[in-house]
Amino acid sequence: MKKQNNIDYIKPINLVNVTYAQTGQSKSTNELGMREMQAKAYEARTAQYLLLKAPPASGKSRALMFIALDKLINQGIKKVIVAVPERSIGNSFAPTELKKYGFYTDWELNNKFNLCSPGSDTSKVKAFKEFLQSDEKILICTHATLRFAFEGLQETDFNNCLVAIDEFHHVSADGDNILGNVIRRIIEKSTAHIVAMTGSYFRGDSVPVLLPEDEEKFIKVTYNYYDQLNGYEYLKSLGIGYHFYRGRYYKLDEDKGVSALEEILDENLKTIIHIPSVNSAESSKEKLEEVGHIIDCIGDLEYQDTETGVLYVKSKRSGRILKIADLVNDVQKERDKITAYLRGVKTPEDIDMIIALGMAKEGFDWPFCQHALTIGYRGSLTEIIQIIGRATRDSSNKIHAQFTNLIAQPDAVDDDVRLSVNNMLKAITASLLMEQVLAPNFKFKPMDDPDENEDGLDNENTIKIRGFKKPTSQRAKDIIESDLNDLKARILQDDTMLKAMPGNLEPEVINTVLIPKIIREIYPDLGAEDVEAIRQYVVVDSVIKNGEVEEHGSKKFIRMAGSFVNIDDIHIDLIDTVNPFQKAFEILSKNVTTSVLKAIQDTINVTKIEMTEEEAIASWEAIKRWKINTGKAPDINSHDPKEQRLAQALLFLQDAKRRKNQNG
Repeated sequence: MKKQNNIDYIKPINLVNVTYAQTGQSKSTNELGMREMQAKAYEARTAQYLLLKAPPASGKSRALMFIALDKLINQGIKKVIVAVPERSIGNSFAPTELKKYGFYTDWELNNKFNLCSPGSDTSKVKAFKEFLQSDEKILICTHATLRFAFEGLQETDFNNCLVAIDEFHHVSADGDNILGNVIRRIIEKSTAHIVAMTGSYFRGDSVPVLLPEDEEKFIKVTYNYYDQLNGYEYLKSLGIGYHFYRGRYYKLDEDKGVSALEEILDENLKTIIHIPSVNSAESSKEKLEEVGHIIDCIGDLEYQDTETGVLYVKSKRSGRILKIADLVNDVQKERDKITAYLRGVKTPEDIDMIIALGMAKEGFDWPFCQHALTIGYRGSLTEIIQIIGRATRDSSNKIHAQFTNLIAQPDAVDDDVRLSVNNMLKAITASLLMEQVLAPNFKFKPMDDPDENEDGLDNENTIKIRGFKKPTSQRAKDIIESDLNDLKARILQDDTMLKAMPGNLEPEVINTVLIPKIIREIYPDLGAEDVEAIRQYVVVDSVIKNGEVEEHGSKKFIRMAGSFVNIDDIHIDLIDTVNPFQKAFEILSKNVTTSVLKAIQDTINVTKIEMTEEEAIASWEAIKRWKINTGKAPDINSHDPKEQRLAQALLFLQDAKRRKNQNG
């Protein structure tokens, strides 16, 4: 805890803490000037349909340049169209020198066909069509311009073109998603090549990005978050945490004498503050006033530079002048001033804080950012990952990056307690997913696997497990190889899982009933054996990443559910007795009041989960353990929700047995 002028900074409750090795590997380049991820993507450059999943700051923009130039020069492609979600991201594809770093040509384009510039939709659509008729090779535009232009074109107009979609998660298999329909029609009725790029392939609404039959056409290149961050030069650790408030986040808490924002906002850290959506309960509904409230929490506005738009604010803590950028003001002239200034930022001293609403998320580059402070619950896991990515750029001014979600604390007497609890549970879910995404990757094999070192991956990150099943089909292998985090995101967003994760259902039920049910819903084409193999991989991977692997002498142990287990003795049945997601709730329970915990539990209990035969059978071992540990059967009238649930399962089984006996 830091202290300045008698005001304490409170560190967030971190549910995730990851430390990295600073190997420098993800930043080093090969003889062509390519980083590790870019070289991996370039190996797949001949694919007609390429899906590149890689985290923020891994260099996806430049990877596309390498691939696009090769297609133009060596693969018969005549034109390259790059579509980005918003104008500011178009700058990532500005002319770039590549030859001086080892590549055989530079990325060059006629500025006339950089359509991420001010101007009307009509003029941009006209320029788009003109580009298709010209000898020019490269065009940059927004997703919107691509959609508008497509309305007046034939699919065949895209023959021999490369269409590159940045932030591909904006596409959806939903029939109402216009961009998704554009991509599907281009695939079906033209010879175009497509490169799709994203840092988070899952969407916040659980709708798939592509239909399975379309997705199968894509060659996938995946570069994981851990490899990216572990290979940095400066960044050593990342924390993901929460801070709670009552009332309004910017208003004085009479018990503490400061607002929640003042408690958690360390002015010594380069910070992006994302204010709540105007449609959320956390918002005051007046976004411009909200910026004013935040500035009041920080200090006094001295003046605003008329040339750059930068706000100069005198800190009430330290007295120093802080440079603050306001990206909430949507007057275009003012917005253009400050965004132009931010594009030119070269040192940490150039800006101290950025206040934003819809901007400064995907594709926004401020390498010096140390703290991403998000106020209010965010419904989209994609949005949270994009925001966290703003703070995970490698930069000499930071060894630690922090994401903090400042969220309203559920209050047992509040009419909106259920909404607050659901928001809190979903916010924790985002942390659970990020913990899985950011942890080191392991490979798992059966203990008696005859294919020893078949893929060169039998090393310290390969763990052998008794009773472990391997996938049989190539489809299942591909899901495990490329889609595991996407699958976990879908699992963690499931409503029943959300109620079960705090420990209201037995781990065996979560692992052997709920998770395979979700897998079957997502991949209805999979056979039972492959569903079980994927289920086991998801559960094992989640439990191992949630645990801690330690070496004692020549042996390795993993701490799971509070006990150490020799890695050589791990069996799938043992792993199935562990709730891979409960640790975050245990951390939370130590840091919030008893009344908040009760509000969470009461809200979950109101929305009962229907008892099924599958759950009852899966609970039998837990019922037997309960009897051994307590000397009695679980009681249906207990105040312990877990005991109640076991009692319900026991009654279900007893009733099923009685009916079976009656039927002879």
